[in-house]
Amino acid sequence: MATERHRPSGVEYDAVNADYLDHRQLQSGSVGWVLLAGLGVAYVISGDFAGWNFGLDEGGFGGLLIATVLMAIMYTAMVLGLAELASAIPVAGAGYGFARRALGPLGGFATGTAILIEYAIAPAAIVVFIGGYVEALGLFGLTSGWPVYLACYVIFVGVHLYGVGEALKLMFAITAVAVVALVLFAVAMIPKFDVGNLGDIAVDTSAAGSSSFLPFGFAGVIAAFVYGIWFFLAIEGVPLAAEEARDPKKDMPRGIIAGMMALLVFAALILVLAPGGAGAEAIRASDNPLPLALQEAYGGNTWMSDFVNYIGLAGLVASFFSIIFGYSRQLFALSRAGYLPRSLALTSSRHTPWVALLVPAAIGFLLAAITEDGALMINIAVFGATVSYVLMMLSHIVLRRREPDLERPYRTPGGTATTGVALVLACLAVVATFFVDVKAAGITALVFLAFLAYFWFYSRHRLVGVAPEEEFDAITSAESELR
Repeated sequence: MATERHRPSGVEYDAVNADYLDHRQLQSGSVGWVLLAGLGVAYVISGDFAGWNFGLDEGGFGGLLIATVLMAIMYTAMVLGLAELASAIPVAGAGYGFARRALGPLGGFATGTAILIEYAIAPAAIVVFIGGYVEALGLFGLTSGWPVYLACYVIFVGVHLYGVGEALKLMFAITAVAVVALVLFAVAMIPKFDVGNLGDIAVDTSAAGSSSFLPFGFAGVIAAFVYGIWFFLAIEGVPLAAEEARDPKKDMPRGIIAGMMALLVFAALILVLAPGGAGAEAIRASDNPLPLALQEAYGGNTWMSDFVNYIGLAGLVASFFSIIFGYSRQLFALSRAGYLPRSLALTSSRHTPWVALLVPAAIGFLLAAITEDGALMINIAVFGATVSYVLMMLSHIVLRRREPDLERPYRTPGGTATTGVALVLACLAVVATFFVDVKAAGITALVFLAFLAYFWFYSRHRLVGVAPEEEFDAITSAESELR
């Protein structure tokens, strides 16, 4: 393809065939705000069943409580900012599209890459947990995880290949089952709640600021940040469905805010009732904290603990299933615009991005089968997520100041003050990831830099100006050339 022109932003666009976008089209008008809210909850719900409790091991109940409150404030403020951005710039690139407009091509690609790392790695971590659940429950007589990993990827990628409407409806049903389990858990734990159970972890008297509320001192609060994030991680992926929404200007704000409100309720119930009924000490290091909490509270196995144990598998499946959707749309958008190989954006006759579904699935399966280290991969995903939060909130602030007249069907309450709070907390969250797992943060930083090098030395000279995320810059440049 011949180069069209060199742009002031330091990138070059290639001329493409007239039918380029015809082979890279998603199925528009297939998702309403209720399914979008369900998508938001599905992304995150596995974090209510497992993972969050390791924050008790790092910071005790007080440390995890403070960390979760701070992260809840960050996510709520961020969601309100994303609701505005998604209604004003409803593109499949979501965070990449927002940052592309505000921060230029490098900022856009950096944001999209961070989100892609988060969403491509998280399913590999979750499928390891699914394998552990299946093995622990004795299902199918399996003693090794990799057949489960393969089956999960084949089945759920297959459903996504069939069509987005069908995939999200099935995901909604699985999520509804998991929500029922959380509600039943909360109802069962209320009678067993005892405030004294919250502070039963032994105090480390050598830690600065330690007490029964903060048994590991002030440092425990920072160490618990990552686990406070687990209650909400990936809700930011709702805008990735923008091009498939019926009315993105209205549906996006409704869907993402409704999903966030549900997650706040679940986080509060689980964080307080699980350790309050069973004792923080009992569940601080458990891979399956909710059934264990019920067993501790009721003195052994009950039908309720068995039910929550099995339905916990549904929660993991819901998140695995939905995050596959997220990684495929982010990869699709970056590839459609030429930041990554364009063949990754090809869509099928059913308008599903089949290459963007299959390639990360193969990589994720191999990572899961080879490492079988879900905790490491979750920490990698969290680092990618927090970096993207910093860049997306910065994008909101820049666009508010640079483009005050941009049509915004929904406006963030509090404006840049709201997203400024999210930006500060996101910066703290990035730092906190190094406290928890330096190895994971270091691996992610190296992968991130490798992507940026690919952009700088190769793909920035071969972008596609007709991609929706690039159109604004193309129009602006054309107007400047006419002056």
